[in-house]
Amino acid sequence: MLDEVQYEQLFKANYQYLVNFARQYVGDENSCEDIVQKVFIRLWEKRADIETDQGIKSYLFTAVRNRSLNHLRDTKKYRSELLDINCAEADIASETDHFAIEELEKKIAEALASLPEKCRLVFEMSRYQEMKYREIAEELSISTKTVEAHMSKALKGLKKHLEGYLGLIQLIFALLK
Repeated sequence: MLDEVQYEQLFKANYQYLVNFARQYVGDENSCEDIVQKVFIRLWEKRADIETDQGIKSYLFTAVRNRSLNHLRDTKKYRSELLDINCAEADIASETDHFAIEELEKKIAEALASLPEKCRLVFEMSRYQEMKYREIAEELSISTKTVEAHMSKALKGLKKHLEGYLGLIQLIFALLK
């Protein structure tokens, strides 16, 4: 079991290395530091299960890599802008804009309805309920890889179904800024 002194030594010896390592994946310094801090918090919470003589540094670097990749996946920069639209929260004054949003909401609903049931369910759990792939896999009793496959299929299907509405989507984004 990891005690406070060992934990503090581990933190001091590895913190900056781990931040630099996270920077290879995530460019933002604050995000890198946040990722590393969360890894150390998780390590402290799980300290009773950690054997100090068995690859703790490997655990730290793996955890930082995984959290960095999750951060990239979750940032809007790497997510489809189309799927981040929440038309219900749009505050647009013009009636024309309101109708454009209603039309887009209708098309998104149609696109979602056109997906196979599992794909749609996985997509909605990920995007609307903000569940992680691991959480979705556990809830649906499927593997994480299957969740990833369903998401990929859903995104391709939505992109194909909504390709004629790219101009409308760009207009709404411009109005939301």
